[in-house]
Amino acid sequence: MAQLLQPEAGTPETGTPATGTTDPRILRSRRMLMEALAKLLITKHLEDISVQEIADEATLNRATFYLHYQDKNALLQAMTESRFRDLIERRSITFTDCHGALRAIALGVCDYLAESTGCPSQLARMALEGSIIPVVEDMFKEGLALHGIAPDGMAPDGMTPGVDPALLATTAAWAVFGAARRWFQTPNRIPAEEMAARIETMVSPVLFGSSQ
Repeated sequence: MAQLLQPEAGTPETGTPATGTTDPRILRSRRMLMEALAKLLITKHLEDISVQEIADEATLNRATFYLHYQDKNALLQAMTESRFRDLIERRSITFTDCHGALRAIALGVCDYLAESTGCPSQLARMALEGSIIPVVEDMFKEGLALHGIAPDGMAPDGMTPGVDPALLATTAAWAVFGAARRWFQTPNRIPAEEMAARIETMVSPVLFGSSQ
């Protein structure tokens, strides 16, 4: 099974962003459902897998499935987001160095998109922005807060006053993802490390202003 789909052993899943739960029973059920779907995807396409099959494979019931996910597509998206979040967390990215952090995030997105080539065909068609952008947004919000952009829009020298940090983080996250996706779709593309440096050059003035 492609690595992109495999939950990390011993690493608790964070669940869907909407809940952010740390309840071990909920996390265990979600992990079981993710592992069940990953196992089924080895031999079947997503469209041929029913919610009942996923629940049976996880040794849970349908009602439990729907307590956690709206449908199997939501479960698949949660799996891919969990994988991307884990990839970023393993790299221990911090915003003590703005440029280094931005480049590392961009490289993580490029690497994650490249990993998706080994996944089943339905994942190749999946809109991965729904799994990647929320994670990148959260990291950018953290970075902005650390570097003086408060929720009320107060900004340090070199940045536009009155900026909305949430909108700024969203804009930068989409810019990183869009550039990485364009790189991924380009034949004979340059190395991921080189593309990450280019993304950093383009996005850094947007995210951190001319002072960085």
